[in-house]
Amino acid sequence: MAITVNLRYTGKKGAAQAFAREMISSGTVEKIRAEKGNLRYEYYLPFGEDDSSETILLIDSWENQEAIDLHHATPMMKTIAELREKYDLHMTIERFVSDDKIPEQDKGFIRN
Repeated sequence: MAITVNLRYTGKKGAAQAFAREMISSGTVEKIRAEKGNLRYEYYLPFGEDDSSETILLIDSWENQEAIDLHHATPMMKTIAELREKYDLHMTIERFVSDDKIPEQDKGFIRN
């Protein structure tokens, strides 16, 4: 059962994209991906939205709550918080718990 958190970072004048670029270029993203329990840490740009240039979507997925808690206790969280402040970003968050089961009636809509 994985826990996935969708974080939407919104800023002004390209700040959200600059934040994601700095997270990647500083090696912070690579370090997070290497943490025990991390399943996914990826940034995406929205498509076709009016504010798409001002928003970045982060999909952040972990094996369990313990892995998230350990991540939140790392020094990287200070780095992330500082970068959020530097780029004056605002966030919305959605949290999902995966049941890892695809109902039979849905399988016909999935192309492997």
